[in-house]
Amino acid sequence: MKRFLAAAAVFCFLAAAVTGCGGGQGGRQTDGQETRAGQRQEGGKKVFLNGAGASFPYPLYSRWIDAYGKIEKNVQINYQSIGSGAGIRQFTEQVIDFGGTDAPMSDEQLAKAPGEVLHIPMVMGAVALIYNLPGFSGKLKLSPDTLADIYLGKIKKWNDPRLAALNPREKLPDLPILVVRRNDGSGTTNIFTDYLCAVSPEWKTKVGQGTSVNWPVGTGGKGNEGVSQQVSAAPGAIGYVELAYALLNNLTYAELQNSAGNYVAPSVEGTMAAAAGAARRMPGDLRVSIVNAPGEKAYPIAGYTYILVYKEQADPAKGTALARFLWWAVHEGDQMAKELHYAPLPEEVKKKVEEKLKAITHQGKSLLS
Repeated sequence: MKRFLAAAAVFCFLAAAVTGCGGGQGGRQTDGQETRAGQRQEGGKKVFLNGAGASFPYPLYSRWIDAYGKIEKNVQINYQSIGSGAGIRQFTEQVIDFGGTDAPMSDEQLAKAPGEVLHIPMVMGAVALIYNLPGFSGKLKLSPDTLADIYLGKIKKWNDPRLAALNPREKLPDLPILVVRRNDGSGTTNIFTDYLCAVSPEWKTKVGQGTSVNWPVGTGGKGNEGVSQQVSAAPGAIGYVELAYALLNNLTYAELQNSAGNYVAPSVEGTMAAAAGAARRMPGDLRVSIVNAPGEKAYPIAGYTYILVYKEQADPAKGTALARFLWWAVHEGDQMAKELHYAPLPEEVKKKVEEKLKAITHQGKSLLS
């Protein structure tokens, strides 16, 4: 975790030292030179791109940025993990060149944006349910209804009879349940609450879905990293984080009953199974939910993570550099995605993404032509 945070700090420092925070649609290089990404010109100027948003894909984006910087030395990219809600806000305000979000922008948010917004799916990820149960050596099993009732505050202790019935082989400890959730605007929260709405009518009515909700119970942590730190430090705690964070911090995570009735752990394979049926019904704007998907092996809390880009780019150098980086990430970054436990895009979705990237323009002309 520290190496990812250190990487972000380095990227942010370098970008801030040279350019500050450039605006996505209106930002221009101070020297006025329109250097196209990938062109190594003698004396050519670098292109600096600033992005911010979802912490869900942060480990992968850090890896991609580092790798791409070694290939295209004229392009320097900074991405800050500040949460999907803050990322959407800064993107809308044109403080940054691109945004990151696990929660697609709503129709209302899109209407407030200063230009047409493209949602570019990058990868898919699973939301893991991490827990800290001293003395419990088994693999915790949770059903949709028990998970919802834990977060509704209706199940208060780990040895509750309903939880014990799901885990008959291991004795659950006599500990109060400490619910941990996000306290910032979060796409991970949007995926998690989207799932709870899908499986619990009571949750849908009383709490609902969103990047930030009025939680019935619990204590908050900032970012996936904040939630994982709180769960790790508190016996009896349960929280939700992106799978990569659970693995990086050696946290244990539960198996969750899917719509087919099977208990499955979060994994790349389970996420890909959840997305398999959704690719064909993906709408033209690529905003889609894949929670509680059908399938014997489908993991039920999964979702796409998106990069937000303005279709019309005021700065052709930045626009071209951004489009080329995203094209590289979607096509060449698959192996890195799998290594960090993210699921690459299905081929059908990749083709749709290619069309979106080719639609990024400057003065109406494609920047990837």
